[in-house]
Amino acid sequence: MYFDKRFVYIILGCLIVSTLMGYLTDQNKLLGLIISIPSVLIAITFHEFAHAFAADKLGDDTPRRQGRLSLNPLHHLDPVGSLLLLFAGFGWGKPVEVNPRNYNRNISMEKADAIVSIAGPLMNFALAILFMLIYCAIYKFSPAFVFTNYGKIAILFLSVTISINIGLGVFNLLPLPPLDGSKVIMPFLPYNAKRFFIEKEQIFYIAFVIIWITGLAGYIISPVINVISNGILKLGLLIFGL
Repeated sequence: MYFDKRFVYIILGCLIVSTLMGYLTDQNKLLGLIISIPSVLIAITFHEFAHAFAADKLGDDTPRRQGRLSLNPLHHLDPVGSLLLLFAGFGWGKPVEVNPRNYNRNISMEKADAIVSIAGPLMNFALAILFMLIYCAIYKFSPAFVFTNYGKIAILFLSVTISINIGLGVFNLLPLPPLDGSKVIMPFLPYNAKRFFIEKEQIFYIAFVIIWITGLAGYIISPVINVISNGILKLGLLIFGL
């Protein structure tokens, strides 16, 4: 079954144009969009770097040879996924290519692939925790700074960065190709389920496209994002006694 990805690009283009028009009429939204750009670069770059790093540590030097073991954002950005993350709060980066046959034999190739796949989302959650700790530290040790112009921008940047990292992490754990979750669940599936999953991958991909084009992705992952966000915030407040 063939699926023309140009259709996806057209839909995304329409979504971006309509959203951008709303930003241009609202200065606060426009400021948020501008601040989101470095947040997106951070989230995607570290996400893909984590995949490459995990694969490299498991014995596959493919990411290293392709220049993906890098924190240069230009090595990791996917145009569609980056724009979607910028405008919708969830998306993906340029997939890190791996060769499972190069993994060491301490664990099965399937489990190694799952570890490489989950490394990206885990990195995003770690970044969300880090930026939340910085966020809470500012309120703890420099509350007056929060009400300055620079302070407001800093707090907005931290908030956006936290949200984008959580969104990227949760979205990529959806068990649908080409997202990381599709490989993470493989070791836990019975043989027949694995076979069905592999044979029907194209259908799952179409389901994935429908989910994010229709906005269903937001409804699916928003409750999870809220739970994780609240949990991380409570952790920060507890650490700093706020």
